[in-house]
Amino acid sequence: MAMDIQTLTQIQALEWLYRSGYRSETVDATIDKLVTMERAQAARELARMEAVLHKFEEQYQLPSEEFHRRFQAGNMGDEADFFEWSAFYQMWLSTREQLDLLKAVVEE
Repeated sequence: MAMDIQTLTQIQALEWLYRSGYRSETVDATIDKLVTMERAQAARELARMEAVLHKFEEQYQLPSEEFHRRFQAGNMGDEADFFEWSAFYQMWLSTREQLDLLKAVVEE
């Protein structure tokens, strides 16, 4: 947790410097590289989760989106598989959102 706060503080300091007119090719290149690496990691993670979701979809003959809607409405029962499927679907949604944001940053 302390590292999270330290990292956030450092990012905020850089943001403040940049908003004040500071420029650095080193910082620019480093941030570009970090975003590229994080985007690649998110894409790998998304693909891994999609493989898991696909197995559930095949097993239960139901798309994950439809399953999740039914599960959230309480219409799927309480099998352990359904809780795992729901957790993977939620992680997939979160990771897809992260990837979309990282892609948008690079496209700007």
